Amino acid sequence: QIHLVEDGGGSVEAGGSLRLSCTVSSDTYSPFCMAWFRQGPEKEREGVASIRRDETTYYAESVQGRFTISFDLAKNTAYLQMNSLKPEDSGMYTCAVGLSTGGYCLPPRARGMEYWGPGRLVTVSS
Repeated sequence: QIHLVEDGGGSVEAGGSLRLSCTVSSDTYSPFCMAWFRQGPEKEREGVASIRRDETTYYAESVQGRFTISFDLAKNTAYLQMNSLKPEDSGMYTCAVGLSTGGYCLPPRARGMEYWGPGRLVTVSS
């Protein structure tokens, strides 16, 4: 059984930065894909960023140039560094992991993900 332990997020003023982390609690499995999805008030869930095992990354157009996703293999942990945050970035950010290979990672598709974290709230005030 795999669990995802998330940390980070919180509240910040517009223009500020926050970082999210997502640790895969397994010494056996190495993720093929890790991604963050977010859902804001009255918005549909969207895939914000993803990273594949070969370190290829994807970013939604809305966060391109401001967010950076990375993966530390030694810690089995992914990070989402969020800079120049805007109020429209507010929402619940949820980490997701896919172990199986496939074309669901770039861009990230929820149906391909196998494990989900509990989510972390990000609030950006204007």
